[in-house]
Amino acid sequence: MMLHFREPAKLKTKRVIFEDAYAARDSATLENLKELSSKRKVIEDSINQNCYITEAIAREMSGGLTCPFQQDLRKLEQYLPLLENLVYHVDLLGSNHQIAWWTSELKIRWSSALGASSFFNLMGPKFYQIDNLHFELGMVLFLYGAILRERALEIVPSDIVQSATLFREAAGVFLYLSQEVFPSLQPTLPAERPPEATSYMSTVMSLICLAEAQAVSIKKAEEKGTTAGLLAKLHYGVAEMLGEAIDVLYSANGQCKDISSCFMEFICSCKALHELSSQKYLAESLKDAGQVGIAIGILHDALINVKKKMPGEESHKSIFRKEVDVAADMLTKCERENEFVWQQKIASGDELPLPQGNKIVNAMPYRPKRWERELAFKI
Repeated sequence: MMLHFREPAKLKTKRVIFEDAYAARDSATLENLKELSSKRKVIEDSINQNCYITEAIAREMSGGLTCPFQQDLRKLEQYLPLLENLVYHVDLLGSNHQIAWWTSELKIRWSSALGASSFFNLMGPKFYQIDNLHFELGMVLFLYGAILRERALEIVPSDIVQSATLFREAAGVFLYLSQEVFPSLQPTLPAERPPEATSYMSTVMSLICLAEAQAVSIKKAEEKGTTAGLLAKLHYGVAEMLGEAIDVLYSANGQCKDISSCFMEFICSCKALHELSSQKYLAESLKDAGQVGIAIGILHDALINVKKKMPGEESHKSIFRKEVDVAADMLTKCERENEFVWQQKIASGDELPLPQGNKIVNAMPYRPKRWERELAFKI
Protein backbone atom coordinates (compact mmCIF):
# COMPACT_ATOMS: atom_id res chain seq x y z
CA MET A 1 0.00 0.00 0.00
CA MET A 2 2.27 2.76 -1.27
CA LEU A 3 1.47 5.53 -3.70
CA HIS A 4 4.20 6.36 -6.20
CA PHE A 5 5.19 9.82 -7.43
CA ARG A 6 8.29 9.73 -9.62
CA GLU A 7 8.48 13.36 -10.74
CA PRO A 8 11.23 14.60 -8.34
CA ALA A 9 13.84 12.59 -10.27
CA LYS A 10 12.79 14.00 -13.65
CA LEU A 11 15.11 17.00 -13.65
CA LYS A 12 16.73 18.18 -16.88
CA THR A 13 19.82 20.30 -17.45
CA LYS A 14 21.79 22.01 -20.21
CA ARG A 15 25.38 21.36 -21.24
CA VAL A 16 28.13 22.83 -19.05
CA ILE A 17 31.79 22.94 -20.19
CA PHE A 18 34.01 23.99 -17.30
CA GLU A 19 37.30 24.33 -19.22
CA ASP A 20 35.69 26.81 -21.64
CA ALA A 21 34.63 29.11 -18.80
CA TYR A 22 37.50 28.96 -16.29
CA ALA A 23 41.04 29.89 -17.34
CA ALA A 24 43.39 27.26 -15.87
CA ARG A 25 46.86 28.34 -14.79
CA ASP A 26 48.41 24.87 -15.25
CA SER A 27 47.82 21.61 -17.10
CA ALA A 28 46.69 19.73 -13.97
CA THR A 29 43.88 22.26 -13.37
CA LEU A 30 42.89 22.07 -17.04
CA GLU A 31 42.68 18.28 -16.85
CA ASN A 32 40.56 18.52 -13.71
CA LEU A 33 38.16 20.92 -15.43
CA LYS A 34 37.94 18.63 -18.47
CA GLU A 35 37.24 15.66 -16.19
CA LEU A 36 34.47 17.65 -14.50
CA SER A 37 32.88 18.36 -17.90
CA SER A 38 33.23 14.72 -18.92
CA LYS A 39 31.65 13.37 -15.72
CA ARG A 40 28.83 15.88 -16.00
CA LYS A 41 28.17 15.02 -19.64
CA VAL A 42 27.32 11.39 -18.84
CA ILE A 43 24.79 12.70 -16.31
CA GLU A 44 23.39 15.19 -18.85
CA ASP A 45 23.03 12.46 -21.47
CA SER A 46 21.28 10.14 -19.03
CA ILE A 47 18.73 12.52 -17.50
CA ASN A 48 18.08 14.36 -20.78
CA GLN A 49 17.67 10.98 -22.51
CA ASN A 50 19.60 12.12 -25.55
CA CYS A 51 22.20 9.38 -25.66
CA TYR A 52 21.07 5.91 -26.67
CA ILE A 53 23.46 3.10 -25.75
CA THR A 54 22.88 -0.62 -25.39
CA GLU A 55 22.24 -2.22 -21.99
CA ALA A 56 25.53 -4.10 -22.32
CA ILE A 57 27.55 -0.89 -22.82
CA ALA A 58 25.68 0.87 -19.99
CA ARG A 59 26.46 -2.10 -17.72
CA GLU A 60 30.13 -2.07 -18.68
CA MET A 61 30.41 1.71 -18.14
CA SER A 62 28.97 1.38 -14.63
CA GLY A 63 31.15 -1.49 -13.46
CA GLY A 64 28.59 -4.25 -14.00
CA LEU A 65 25.51 -2.53 -12.55
CA THR A 66 22.34 -3.58 -14.39
CA CYS A 67 19.78 -1.25 -12.77
CA PRO A 68 19.46 2.16 -14.53
CA PHE A 69 18.92 3.90 -11.17
CA GLN A 70 22.11 2.36 -9.77
CA GLN A 71 23.96 3.37 -12.94
CA ASP A 72 22.80 6.98 -12.52
CA LEU A 73 23.76 6.97 -8.85
CA ARG A 74 27.25 5.79 -9.80
CA LYS A 75 27.59 8.61 -12.34
CA LEU A 76 26.55 11.19 -9.75
CA GLU A 77 28.91 9.70 -7.14
CA GLN A 78 31.80 10.11 -9.61
CA TYR A 79 30.88 13.74 -10.40
CA LEU A 80 30.05 15.06 -6.93
CA PRO A 81 33.56 14.83 -5.32
CA LEU A 82 35.04 16.73 -8.29
CA LEU A 83 32.31 19.36 -8.08
CA GLU A 84 32.78 19.69 -4.30
CA ASN A 85 36.47 20.36 -4.93
CA LEU A 86 35.73 23.07 -7.50
CA VAL A 87 33.20 24.72 -5.17
CA TYR A 88 35.76 24.62 -2.34
CA HIS A 89 38.48 26.33 -4.39
CA VAL A 90 36.15 28.94 -5.89
CA ASP A 91 34.80 29.77 -2.41
CA LEU A 92 38.37 30.28 -1.18
CA LEU A 93 38.74 33.13 -3.68
CA GLY A 94 35.75 34.94 -2.17
CA SER A 95 33.86 37.56 -4.19
CA ASN A 96 36.37 37.77 -7.03
CA HIS A 97 34.84 39.54 -10.05
CA GLN A 98 36.81 37.45 -12.56
CA ILE A 99 35.63 34.18 -10.98
CA ALA A 100 32.07 35.49 -10.86
CA TRP A 101 32.26 36.31 -14.57
CA TRP A 102 33.66 32.89 -15.45
CA THR A 103 30.93 31.19 -13.39
CA SER A 104 28.27 33.18 -15.26
CA GLU A 105 29.84 31.93 -18.51
CA LEU A 106 29.00 28.36 -17.45
CA LYS A 107 25.31 29.19 -17.93
CA ILE A 108 24.22 26.67 -15.30
CA ARG A 109 20.64 25.76 -16.18
CA TRP A 110 18.26 23.27 -14.61
CA SER A 111 14.58 22.56 -15.09
CA SER A 112 12.05 22.01 -12.31
CA ALA A 113 10.05 18.82 -11.80
CA LEU A 114 7.94 20.14 -8.92
CA GLY A 115 7.06 23.66 -10.03
CA ALA A 116 3.53 24.63 -11.07
CA SER A 117 4.64 25.04 -14.70
CA SER A 118 6.40 21.66 -14.83
CA PHE A 119 3.37 19.66 -15.94
CA PHE A 120 1.57 19.71 -19.28
CA ASN A 121 4.20 22.04 -20.81
CA LEU A 122 3.89 21.45 -24.54
CA MET A 123 6.91 23.64 -25.27
CA GLY A 124 9.22 21.44 -23.20
CA PRO A 125 10.65 22.12 -19.73
CA LYS A 126 11.44 25.62 -18.58
CA PHE A 127 15.08 26.11 -17.60
CA TYR A 128 16.31 28.36 -14.78
CA GLN A 129 19.78 29.87 -15.06
CA ILE A 130 21.47 30.81 -11.80
CA ASP A 131 25.14 31.78 -11.97
CA ASN A 132 26.31 30.15 -8.77
CA LEU A 133 28.22 26.89 -8.27
CA HIS A 134 26.20 26.24 -5.10
CA PHE A 135 23.11 26.11 -7.33
CA GLU A 136 24.81 23.41 -9.42
CA LEU A 137 25.85 21.50 -6.29
CA GLY A 138 22.35 21.78 -4.80
CA MET A 139 20.55 20.60 -7.94
CA VAL A 140 22.93 17.68 -8.44
CA LEU A 141 22.46 16.62 -4.81
CA PHE A 142 18.68 17.00 -5.17
CA LEU A 143 18.83 14.70 -8.18
CA TYR A 144 21.00 12.25 -6.22
CA GLY A 145 18.48 12.14 -3.35
CA ALA A 146 15.57 11.76 -5.77
CA ILE A 147 17.22 8.83 -7.57
CA LEU A 148 18.07 7.16 -4.25
CA ARG A 149 14.35 7.41 -3.48
CA GLU A 150 13.49 5.88 -6.87
CA ARG A 151 15.82 2.95 -6.23
CA ALA A 152 14.24 2.47 -2.79
CA LEU A 153 10.77 2.35 -4.37
CA GLU A 154 11.98 -0.12 -6.98
CA ILE A 155 13.21 -2.72 -4.49
CA VAL A 156 10.30 -2.58 -2.02
CA PRO A 157 8.87 -5.91 -3.30
CA SER A 158 12.23 -7.74 -3.08
CA ASP A 159 14.15 -6.22 -0.15
CA ILE A 160 12.18 -4.28 2.44
CA VAL A 161 15.13 -3.71 4.79
CA GLN A 162 17.41 -2.30 2.07
CA SER A 163 14.54 -0.22 0.70
CA ALA A 164 13.99 1.43 4.09
CA THR A 165 17.74 2.10 4.35
CA LEU A 166 17.81 3.82 0.94
CA PHE A 167 14.80 5.97 1.88
CA ARG A 168 16.67 7.02 5.02
CA GLU A 169 19.80 7.78 2.98
CA ALA A 170 17.73 9.92 0.62
CA ALA A 171 16.19 11.72 3.61
CA GLY A 172 19.74 12.45 4.82
CA VAL A 173 20.75 13.95 1.46
CA PHE A 174 17.72 16.25 1.47
CA LEU A 175 18.30 17.19 5.12
CA TYR A 176 21.91 18.11 4.27
CA LEU A 177 20.66 20.26 1.40
CA SER A 178 18.16 22.08 3.61
CA GLN A 179 20.69 22.74 6.38
CA GLU A 180 24.09 23.08 4.68
CA VAL A 181 23.74 23.95 0.99
CA PHE A 182 20.65 26.03 0.26
CA PRO A 183 20.55 28.45 3.27
CA SER A 184 23.65 30.31 2.02
CA LEU A 185 22.29 30.33 -1.54
CA GLN A 186 18.88 31.83 -0.69
CA PRO A 187 19.95 35.52 -0.49
CA THR A 188 21.42 35.36 -4.02
CA LEU A 189 18.53 33.53 -5.68
CA PRO A 190 16.36 35.48 -8.13
CA ALA A 191 12.61 35.68 -7.55
CA GLU A 192 12.09 33.21 -10.36
CA ARG A 193 13.77 30.01 -9.25
CA PRO A 194 12.96 26.29 -9.23
CA PRO A 195 11.41 25.11 -5.94
CA GLU A 196 14.07 22.37 -5.86
CA ALA A 197 16.68 25.09 -5.15
CA THR A 198 15.06 26.07 -1.83
CA SER A 199 15.60 24.87 1.72
CA TYR A 200 11.87 24.33 2.31
CA MET A 201 11.51 21.89 -0.62
CA SER A 202 14.48 19.85 0.59
CA THR A 203 12.86 19.73 4.03
CA VAL A 204 9.62 18.53 2.44
CA MET A 205 11.44 15.83 0.44
CA SER A 206 13.31 14.69 3.56
CA LEU A 207 10.00 14.28 5.41
CA ILE A 208 8.46 12.39 2.48
CA CYS A 209 11.43 10.00 2.35
CA LEU A 210 11.21 9.42 6.12
CA ALA A 211 7.47 8.77 5.82
CA GLU A 212 8.15 6.27 3.02
CA ALA A 213 10.90 4.61 5.08
CA GLN A 214 8.42 4.13 7.94
CA ALA A 215 5.72 2.92 5.54
CA VAL A 216 8.12 0.24 4.28
CA SER A 217 9.06 -0.66 7.86
CA ILE A 218 5.36 -1.13 8.63
CA LYS A 219 5.19 -3.77 5.87
CA LYS A 220 7.87 -5.71 7.74
CA ALA A 221 6.02 -5.22 11.03
CA GLU A 222 2.80 -6.53 9.45
CA GLU A 223 4.65 -9.62 8.22
CA LYS A 224 5.94 -10.26 11.75
CA GLY A 225 2.42 -10.10 13.20
CA THR A 226 2.86 -6.87 15.16
CA THR A 227 -0.18 -5.97 17.28
CA ALA A 228 -2.95 -3.90 15.68
CA GLY A 229 -2.55 -1.20 18.34
CA LEU A 230 1.11 -0.61 17.47
CA LEU A 231 0.43 -0.74 13.72
CA ALA A 232 -2.20 1.97 14.20
CA LYS A 233 0.39 4.22 15.87
CA LEU A 234 3.01 3.53 13.18
CA HIS A 235 0.61 4.40 10.36
CA TYR A 236 -0.43 7.58 12.13
CA GLY A 237 3.26 8.44 12.57
CA VAL A 238 3.58 8.34 8.77
CA ALA A 239 0.53 10.60 8.45
CA GLU A 240 2.06 13.05 10.95
CA MET A 241 5.30 13.30 8.94
CA LEU A 242 3.34 13.97 5.77
CA GLY A 243 1.27 16.54 7.66
CA GLU A 244 4.53 18.29 8.62
CA ALA A 245 5.54 18.33 4.93
CA ILE A 246 2.22 19.95 3.99
CA ASP A 247 2.64 22.55 6.75
CA VAL A 248 6.16 23.42 5.49
CA LEU A 249 4.87 23.89 1.94
CA TYR A 250 2.03 26.18 3.02
CA SER A 251 4.16 28.21 5.43
CA ALA A 252 6.70 28.84 2.65
CA ASN A 253 4.25 29.35 -0.21
CA GLY A 254 0.91 30.53 1.11
CA GLN A 255 -1.55 28.94 -1.32
CA CYS A 256 1.23 26.86 -2.94
CA LYS A 257 0.54 28.38 -6.37
CA ASP A 258 4.18 27.84 -7.38
CA ILE A 259 4.07 24.13 -6.56
CA SER A 260 2.78 21.34 -8.81
CA SER A 261 -0.82 20.47 -7.90
CA CYS A 262 0.02 16.80 -8.66
CA PHE A 263 2.78 16.91 -6.03
CA MET A 264 0.44 18.43 -3.46
CA GLU A 265 -2.24 15.83 -4.24
CA PHE A 266 0.30 13.03 -3.83
CA ILE A 267 1.32 14.17 -0.32
CA CYS A 268 -2.31 14.73 0.78
CA SER A 269 -3.41 11.37 -0.67
CA CYS A 270 -0.60 9.51 1.12
CA LYS A 271 -1.51 11.20 4.38
CA ALA A 272 -5.20 10.31 3.99
CA LEU A 273 -4.36 6.70 3.14
CA HIS A 274 -2.18 6.21 6.22
CA GLU A 275 -4.80 7.91 8.42
CA LEU A 276 -7.33 5.36 7.14
CA SER A 277 -4.94 2.47 7.82
CA SER A 278 -4.27 3.82 11.30
CA GLN A 279 -7.98 4.05 12.09
CA LYS A 280 -8.60 0.59 10.64
CA TYR A 281 -5.97 -0.97 12.92
CA LEU A 282 -7.16 1.06 15.90
CA ALA A 283 -10.70 -0.23 15.31
CA GLU A 284 -9.35 -3.78 15.10
CA SER A 285 -7.49 -3.32 18.39
CA LEU A 286 -10.61 -1.93 20.13
CA LYS A 287 -12.81 -4.69 18.73
CA ASP A 288 -10.39 -7.32 20.08
CA ALA A 289 -10.68 -5.57 23.47
CA GLY A 290 -14.49 -5.83 23.34
CA GLN A 291 -15.08 -2.12 22.57
CA VAL A 292 -17.07 -2.75 19.41
CA GLY A 293 -19.21 0.40 19.67
CA ILE A 294 -16.11 2.62 19.62
CA ALA A 295 -14.57 0.55 16.79
CA ILE A 296 -17.70 1.08 14.68
CA GLY A 297 -17.63 4.83 15.36
CA ILE A 298 -13.98 5.07 14.30
CA LEU A 299 -14.53 3.16 11.05
CA HIS A 300 -17.66 5.16 10.23
CA ASP A 301 -15.81 8.48 10.65
CA ALA A 302 -12.74 7.21 8.80
CA LEU A 303 -14.75 6.20 5.73
CA ILE A 304 -16.61 9.51 5.61
CA ASN A 305 -13.34 11.46 5.78
CA VAL A 306 -11.34 9.40 3.28
CA LYS A 307 -14.05 9.49 0.61
CA LYS A 308 -13.73 13.30 0.59
CA LYS A 309 -10.02 12.93 -0.27
CA MET A 310 -10.18 10.58 -3.26
CA PRO A 311 -7.21 11.43 -5.55
CA GLY A 312 -7.56 12.30 -9.22
CA GLU A 313 -4.62 10.15 -10.37
CA GLU A 314 -6.12 6.86 -11.65
CA SER A 315 -3.35 4.58 -10.33
CA HIS A 316 -3.73 6.19 -6.88
CA LYS A 317 -7.53 5.88 -7.05
CA SER A 318 -7.35 2.09 -7.42
CA ILE A 319 -5.20 1.77 -4.28
CA PHE A 320 -7.60 4.08 -2.42
CA ARG A 321 -10.66 2.07 -3.48
CA LYS A 322 -9.05 -1.17 -2.34
CA GLU A 323 -8.28 0.22 1.13
CA VAL A 324 -11.74 1.81 1.39
CA ASP A 325 -13.36 -1.52 0.49
CA VAL A 326 -11.36 -3.33 3.20
CA ALA A 327 -12.43 -0.77 5.82
CA ALA A 328 -16.05 -0.87 4.62
CA ASP A 329 -16.13 -4.69 4.88
CA MET A 330 -14.70 -4.46 8.37
CA LEU A 331 -17.37 -1.92 9.36
CA THR A 332 -20.16 -4.14 8.01
CA LYS A 333 -18.90 -7.15 9.99
CA CYS A 334 -18.56 -5.10 13.17
CA GLU A 335 -22.09 -3.71 12.78
CA ARG A 336 -23.56 -7.19 12.28
CA GLU A 337 -21.66 -8.59 15.25
CA ASN A 338 -22.75 -5.67 17.41
CA GLU A 339 -26.36 -6.04 16.35
CA PHE A 340 -26.57 -9.74 17.21
CA VAL A 341 -24.04 -10.14 20.03
CA TRP A 342 -22.72 -7.01 21.73
CA GLN A 343 -25.50 -4.44 21.26
CA GLN A 344 -23.19 -1.59 22.31
CA LYS A 345 -23.91 2.09 21.77
CA ILE A 346 -22.14 3.46 18.66
CA ALA A 347 -19.57 6.06 19.73
CA SER A 348 -19.27 9.38 17.92
CA GLY A 349 -17.69 12.83 18.22
CA ASP A 350 -15.86 13.42 21.50
CA GLU A 351 -16.49 9.80 22.51
CA LEU A 352 -13.91 8.65 19.95
CA PRO A 353 -10.25 8.37 21.03
CA LEU A 354 -7.73 10.78 19.52
CA PRO A 355 -5.19 9.09 17.23
CA GLN A 356 -1.61 8.71 18.45
CA GLY A 357 1.48 8.41 16.29
CA ASN A 358 4.86 6.74 16.72
CA LYS A 359 7.88 7.68 14.57
CA ILE A 360 10.57 5.01 14.46
CA VAL A 361 12.84 6.14 11.59
CA ASN A 362 15.40 8.90 11.21
CA ALA A 363 17.57 10.24 8.40
CA MET A 364 20.98 8.72 7.77
CA PRO A 365 23.49 11.61 7.77
CA TYR A 366 24.91 12.51 4.36
CA ARG A 367 28.66 13.08 4.40
CA PRO A 368 29.96 14.81 1.28
CA LYS A 369 33.15 13.52 -0.33
CA ARG A 370 35.69 15.86 -1.87
CA TRP A 371 38.57 14.77 -4.06
CA GLU A 372 41.28 17.09 -2.80
CA ARG A 373 43.07 18.35 -5.89
CA GLU A 374 44.76 21.71 -6.19
CA LEU A 375 43.14 24.07 -8.73
CA ALA A 376 44.89 27.20 -9.98
CA PHE A 377 43.25 29.89 -12.11
CA LYS A 378 44.65 32.80 -14.17
CA ILE A 379 43.29 35.70 -12.15
